[in-house]
Amino acid sequence: MALPPSSVPTAFFITSFLLTLLLAESTQPPHSCDSSSNSPYYAFCNSKLPIPQRAKDLVSRLTLDEKLAQLVNSAPAIPRLGIPKYQWWSEALHGVADAGLGIRFNGTIKSATSFPQVILTAASFDQILWYNISKAIGREARAVYNAGQALGMTFWAPNINVFRDPRWGRGQETVGEDPLMNAKYSVVYVRGLQGDSFEGGKLGESLQASACCKHFTAYDVDQWKGLDRFVFDARVSKQDLADTYQPPFQSCIQQGRASGIMCAYNRVNGVPNCADFNLLTKTARQQWKFDGYITSDCGAVSIIHDKQGYAKTAEDAIADVFRAGMDVECGDYITKHAKSAVSQKKLPISQIDRALQNLFAIRMRLGLFDGNPTKLPYGTIGPNEVCSKEHLQLALEAARDGIVLLKNTDSLLPLPKTSHSVAVIGPNANASSLVSLGNYYGRPCKLVTLLQGFEGYAKDTTYHPGCDDGPQCASARIEEAVEVAKRVDYVVLVMGLDQSQERESHDREYLGLPGKQEELIKSVAKASKRPVVLVLLCGGPVDITSAKFDNKVGGILWAGYPGELGGVALAQVIFGDHNPGGKLPITWYPKDFIRIPMTDMRMRADSASGYPGRTYRFYTGPKVYEFGYGLSYTKYSYNLLSLSQNTLHINQSSTHLMTENSETIRYKLVADLGEQTCQSMSLSITLGVTNHGNMAGKHPVLLFLKKGQVRNGNPVKQLVGFQSVKLNAGETAQVGFELSPCEHLSVANEAGSLVIEEGSYLLLVGDQEYPLKVTV
Repeated sequence: MALPPSSVPTAFFITSFLLTLLLAESTQPPHSCDSSSNSPYYAFCNSKLPIPQRAKDLVSRLTLDEKLAQLVNSAPAIPRLGIPKYQWWSEALHGVADAGLGIRFNGTIKSATSFPQVILTAASFDQILWYNISKAIGREARAVYNAGQALGMTFWAPNINVFRDPRWGRGQETVGEDPLMNAKYSVVYVRGLQGDSFEGGKLGESLQASACCKHFTAYDVDQWKGLDRFVFDARVSKQDLADTYQPPFQSCIQQGRASGIMCAYNRVNGVPNCADFNLLTKTARQQWKFDGYITSDCGAVSIIHDKQGYAKTAEDAIADVFRAGMDVECGDYITKHAKSAVSQKKLPISQIDRALQNLFAIRMRLGLFDGNPTKLPYGTIGPNEVCSKEHLQLALEAARDGIVLLKNTDSLLPLPKTSHSVAVIGPNANASSLVSLGNYYGRPCKLVTLLQGFEGYAKDTTYHPGCDDGPQCASARIEEAVEVAKRVDYVVLVMGLDQSQERESHDREYLGLPGKQEELIKSVAKASKRPVVLVLLCGGPVDITSAKFDNKVGGILWAGYPGELGGVALAQVIFGDHNPGGKLPITWYPKDFIRIPMTDMRMRADSASGYPGRTYRFYTGPKVYEFGYGLSYTKYSYNLLSLSQNTLHINQSSTHLMTENSETIRYKLVADLGEQTCQSMSLSITLGVTNHGNMAGKHPVLLFLKKGQVRNGNPVKQLVGFQSVKLNAGETAQVGFELSPCEHLSVANEAGSLVIEEGSYLLLVGDQEYPLKVTV
């Protein structure tokens, strides 16, 4: 979900508010097909019939006005059929939230577990953890519904857009810049929320809750130098679409079996996403076999005419989106203009019926047309599962596992637990929920700031904000902070960003720390008795080169937005009760990266024009910290135990030739090989991982692949697998990876086709390299 464009919000929210008040007075039952009404006699109430048949029967009973009223997020009740109102817009990015219109914390349940913002959870590189979080969110979501505090069970998460540009205000919502990570996260998030198993394929048609992968597609510019997402036309090559922007959505649909997707505001190559038949119908529904519902982002239908000028009239805009395959609008543009679109014969009834059948099928899969919800498979999930000890422990685990240790000179960290005085200084040290939770947060069960976490370890703790105006730090109290630092044994500086710096509809224009934060760090570090510890709370990367090379800054930790128990997690890491193991899911760029227009969607570097490329896969410029970087309080090593084959022969299908710089390159088209052939050529690798330190640790193992000779257009390297392993001090464990050449060794050519090129490759893990050869 996203906020509507500036021309929409007043009317949109007033309408939604009034509609909510009106619906609240409805005397209709809270569920359909209740035995107390006549509805069980309708075929759509017969749970033994196939859902498509039930949905078709229901739609056939609606009048035109009733049909049109159901095509927006605030769908009214249909009393004569015993159908209650429904709200399609609910949020669950990193916990059940009341940021949308569907969830209300106004009854028995006053809050929900607020997990770390997604970008920090991503740094754990732990798919099982990701799954457990989404499963917990799904359980809490159903509990809120069962308690009568939800108007819907369709949640507009996850955000699986690639974090392409470090300035993007919503990058914090994603799992970072790697398409494979985004793809794998989308799969486990959807499975967990919807009630499927970790492996998938066991859910059937019933849904615990409905997940919606967004924003489809190539959406990662919100508001930059006067250009907003509502008018932005992303010019994207077929090559970049194929290997960066689309893979997460394909995995979300095909492997995750998501029941919803959201089309984005922006245009791609001139066509609005919500009006793109090739995107929504040909690609998602026909090619990827998507069978859920498609919603617009909020206000995205209106801008097709009102802002983008793509459609000549409002009626044309509505006709365009339904022709493309969209099913429901977040907004009220359809309410205003759909009937005239029908009367002008621009919007066929058949397309309305198709959309409604998709929508009611989802509500039926959620069990909302099967009578009393307490009799449903998920009907017994109660308020005791919300903010449970297990879920809070999971939130703490996620924060601890995501925290990244960036610097630890002379093993300054962990700090001793003995009686020492500690100063906690900085604008984020005693941060409110707006800092700790990131955006799209709900009401946390128990928010613990870093200062509160410290007080459990260091009784002699002094706090100073450092700045009068929060992370903006235009007004810094440097002299006071310096005096505090001089009096204590250890100093922890807590700096970074908040939602005033990066958020939805607000991209950054500067990659350094805001205001006088850098000056504050230098001054306090210089005055302190010992080197200081610097903690950064932020979603996007910041250029902290000065602190990185400052000898008086001994330790640096990145903690994203760590959620409601982030203060406890950080204290446990800093005082050594937890060994940090997180790895950066994004490249940290230098400040001068901002010379590159944010609107340039090219992924690949162009040496002729000086364009450096984007993300670790293609970026060729200097870095502050690399993707996958992260230290620990212990040391790990790797050794190769087995590689099923170091020469891969791909003889099936025809071989193609291309010439580049007078070199002839042989390759196979993945499309020619076929799924069965691709599966038969899998490659297995087993690694031994050893913990050489004296602390147990959780360690992500990242496996990369690179071409022996990187030619123009190929990734510098790319992630092909990752796993997290727990190791006691001195322990060795085995970690295995299965690689599919068609998925992991392929690259997209300029036509957008995946190809496997002949030549030498290297498998990379840590500082180890293992050669691999491919012949075609």
